[in-house]
Amino acid sequence: MSSTKTDVAVLQFEPEFMAVLQHLTEEFVSFNKVLGLKLESANATTVTARMEMQPHLVGHATYNRIHGGAISAALDAMAGVAVMAAIGAKHMDEPVMKRAERFARLGTIDLRVDYMRPGIGERFVVRAEVLRLGSRVATTRMDFLSEEGEMLAVGMAAYITS
Repeated sequence: MSSTKTDVAVLQFEPEFMAVLQHLTEEFVSFNKVLGLKLESANATTVTARMEMQPHLVGHATYNRIHGGAISAALDAMAGVAVMAAIGAKHMDEPVMKRAERFARLGTIDLRVDYMRPGIGERFVVRAEVLRLGSRVATTRMDFLSEEGEMLAVGMAAYITS
């Protein structure tokens, strides 16, 4: 029996797998720690994180606006986590750590970001969705939102997966 997109999106990961995704997002990748990314949720197609504004992320001091590079890096990081989640969901028959080993080859091969509004605020939401997980390449779409849900930037990216 084949699964539908709805079936895949509601798939619940084991607490151990979520802990791996959280560790990779918040601790393992040093630059993600600099950004202050905090994983909020993950399913087979979409991940969401929160990000606090910090003095070292300011790109325009007069307006206390977040740097565009911080936005781009956050979008890239969370799209990578979304691809990890999709890979994990694709291989649910494997143990958690075996699935995590599959993340080793993951890398960004293309990234595009469109900045739509100034990134001003205390907290931001970063959301990424896997549009397609192929045997070698994954395609993603990302949103960088104000805490109130206003679209500040959007992105598209491709990742090598093997």
